[in-house]
Amino acid sequence: MPYDPNSKTSTRKFWDRATAHEGVAELRTKRGRPPKAADERKEQIALRVDKDVLEWYRAQGSGWQTRMNAVLKAFRDATV
Repeated sequence: MPYDPNSKTSTRKFWDRATAHEGVAELRTKRGRPPKAADERKEQIALRVDKDVLEWYRAQGSGWQTRMNAVLKAFRDATV
């Protein structure tokens, strides 16, 4: 336990070392990946695909959505 909750002195010392903030926005800016430019952002959609196709992509493991996107891009580029 980081401090004795029954001791006001111990509790105050513990929380005096805490980082004060005005709101959640300050904390969120430090988390996650840096924001992308508007033209680099992905757009969320609802896409219906055959169950067997989805199962195959998911079976490929982590990153399956990125690979599916790459296949779609390759098809787009090949048909231009």
